[in-house]
Amino acid sequence: MTSENKLTVAVIGAGIVGLCAALEVQRDGNDVVIIEPDKVGGRQAASYGNGTWLSPASVLPMSTPGLWKQVLGFLIDPNGPFVIRWRHLPSLAGWLIRFILAGRTWRQIEVCAARRHELSRTTAQDHAALATEAGRPDLIRRNGLLFVYPAQADIDAERPAWQLRESLGIRFRKIDTAELRRRAPELGDTYTLGMQVDDGGQIVDPGAYCDALFQLALRRGATHVKARATGFKHNGGRLSAVVTDAGDIACNRAVVAAGIGSRVVAREAGDDVPLISERGYHVVIPDPGFHLRTGLMPSDGKMGVVWTPQGLRLAGQVELASVTAPPNWQRATILLNYVRRMFPALAARADAIEKDAGSDNYWMGHRPSTPDGLPCIGAASGSADIFHAFGHGHVGMIQAPASGRLVADLIAGRQPAYDATPFSARRFAR
Repeated sequence: MTSENKLTVAVIGAGIVGLCAALEVQRDGNDVVIIEPDKVGGRQAASYGNGTWLSPASVLPMSTPGLWKQVLGFLIDPNGPFVIRWRHLPSLAGWLIRFILAGRTWRQIEVCAARRHELSRTTAQDHAALATEAGRPDLIRRNGLLFVYPAQADIDAERPAWQLRESLGIRFRKIDTAELRRRAPELGDTYTLGMQVDDGGQIVDPGAYCDALFQLALRRGATHVKARATGFKHNGGRLSAVVTDAGDIACNRAVVAAGIGSRVVAREAGDDVPLISERGYHVVIPDPGFHLRTGLMPSDGKMGVVWTPQGLRLAGQVELASVTAPPNWQRATILLNYVRRMFPALAARADAIEKDAGSDNYWMGHRPSTPDGLPCIGAASGSADIFHAFGHGHVGMIQAPASGRLVADLIAGRQPAYDATPFSARRFAR
């Protein structure tokens, strides 16, 4: 790229999506300014607390046919995997209506899954390549992932989902009881069968990984401004700066990748996106006494169970509430109940952790979620120089490398490998 064509791109947000976008934009020879007010990879970030899974099978959206029948249950049952806080229902109602309508037919699910697959299909190998570039290949594992089930009837109940994955070319195979015991000898007798996703993997330590990518971007010439973006300035119809609480940051392109904070910034770029916090929780059992060799997900719990350097992490739950609402650590207690079910030998450890609710072994974060299960990636409505890259829900880590490449393609004016139109924020203005 010649100096005349070189761009200065401001990336707003240094979560996993923003970091991947920054690195891909750098590959095109552009200068990058990363605008991030908080510690990269810190506990405040959704990227820090996720389930660490890199699963190409994570293609189905949360909204599925018949979900509307369960909404009352979500309001009543405080122990379910999907919870809506009553007092926040009025502010969530518009999002919930869009959410239910997005999954009212199986054909809608198939279309959405195919689009999500474009962002997920090579996730483990993409992250492995990035970690190697960053000098931390140890942070990525590529030894598959296991969905575990109590009985064949539980697998049969999810047959449409597995058939859809198969139609997309996702590789998986059934694991019998004997092999499951060999693969996860620590697992209790409640679970007897499994489905292995062959191309799945895990980020061993998401916080450390984000920091490693950040350091890579800095080594390659990126600059970091510790500030919070609040808007944009244009000159002659073209972007000239990102406005922050620490002053204006000169640039001629910008990427909005601020996670749950993206809604406010995107509005300044002309797009009012229905983005809410899909509040996720995790709990860690330090020094569990074994090293889980592959990530597990129980069919009755729908959460990631993984080994990390901090200990055995259980991450999941969906709670819809205000960003400012305090954590409800009962959500983490539910995860601990699955520890007792999955690993009976850890029951006493789970009891001790439960008595220390709110400690560093507990985490709650804000996963930025759109109602239709697709992120917002593409040019903003109010400026051809501003590009969105947010709204990935609980699959941001999985979709980040492909999202970063797509953003770089769009900024460079290249034709992406697939149609990017479905990811445009303009879909919410129709």
